[in-house]
Amino acid sequence: MPAPIPILLMVRELNLGGSERQMAEIAKALDRAKFDPHAGCFRAGGLRADDLRQAGVPVVNFDVPSIMSLKGAWQIVRYIREKKIRLVHTFDTPANLYGVPAARVAASAIVLSSQRVDRSLWPPMQHHGLRLTDRMVDGVVVNCEFLRRHLQTDEKVPSDLIHLCYNGIDTAVFQPRSRSKPDIFADAQLVIGVVCALRPEKGLRTLLQAFAEVRPLAAGIKLLIVGSGPCREDLQRDAAALDILASCRFEPATSQVAEWLQAIDIFVLPSHSEAFSNSLMEAMACGCCVAASRVGGNPELVAEGETGMLFEAGNAQDLARVLRTLVAGPELRTRLAANATDLIQRKFSLETSARRMGEIYSEFLG
Repeated sequence: MPAPIPILLMVRELNLGGSERQMAEIAKALDRAKFDPHAGCFRAGGLRADDLRQAGVPVVNFDVPSIMSLKGAWQIVRYIREKKIRLVHTFDTPANLYGVPAARVAASAIVLSSQRVDRSLWPPMQHHGLRLTDRMVDGVVVNCEFLRRHLQTDEKVPSDLIHLCYNGIDTAVFQPRSRSKPDIFADAQLVIGVVCALRPEKGLRTLLQAFAEVRPLAAGIKLLIVGSGPCREDLQRDAAALDILASCRFEPATSQVAEWLQAIDIFVLPSHSEAFSNSLMEAMACGCCVAASRVGGNPELVAEGETGMLFEAGNAQDLARVLRTLVAGPELRTRLAANATDLIQRKFSLETSARRMGEIYSEFLG
């Protein structure tokens, strides 16, 4: 039986972000009879590093203090050659911009990049750099059909260079449980919530405005926002100005995501820009009824009236319309939530994603 093929998966850091999580989970779930995965990062530590090591995946830290530093690039080249790495796959933009050229210099490995966000979010210099890496790689892996179309239409990437592998989540962790609420929500009739980074593109002010519209519909409706980021203080000020702060709960980013999701009845993702949202998938898996903005890859997960409801991004009145329907319809919420959970379990499990990624790697490795 042939020995497993050494491959190197790279990301900037092994921490809480979605790309980092996908890289770590894929590395752990790949078929070890076929692949010998190694994990590379540019920043030491991170909560996922220990998980990877415990799963038998070597973790190497390349010294990359800045994108202009050559030290880490030569470390990557040496590692590829010493470990006889046959395939390198970069999972986020910093790894694409730095890791792809370094891996290409090594000349001995197949090189794949990833595209997991709309490139319009990046400043011009990074955007231009990503376009250059498109010409260096053997393939680009995207996580939704929206990004496939974006690369083909807007970035002029040849269609045969693009390979689709949907994100996958651990359905043993993210699943409906008792739906019992934490003590802080013991008197809450209904919890509307979101778990995400508190950044401008997440559109969370739209959620605050819509919540202010529907809060009077029933006593004890609460809003939960779990996450950290630059918009936190502004959002708290907005909630105070809308006179809803007493009905809001802000919690910092945490690794205990499933527990918070299991406390949410209606999960809202109001993003202005989105690719294929891990948080939306996790909410669906945990039995939340979901409402999402009609952008990016969200409609690939949320079929209107089947697995959730959609609204126009940035339109608080349209979101309020959706929330009124869901608040008034407990049977509708139950049906949509059950359909959403079934969809995730059937099509978007971690095992399904790892199997598809393994197929992509095998195609290139022959």
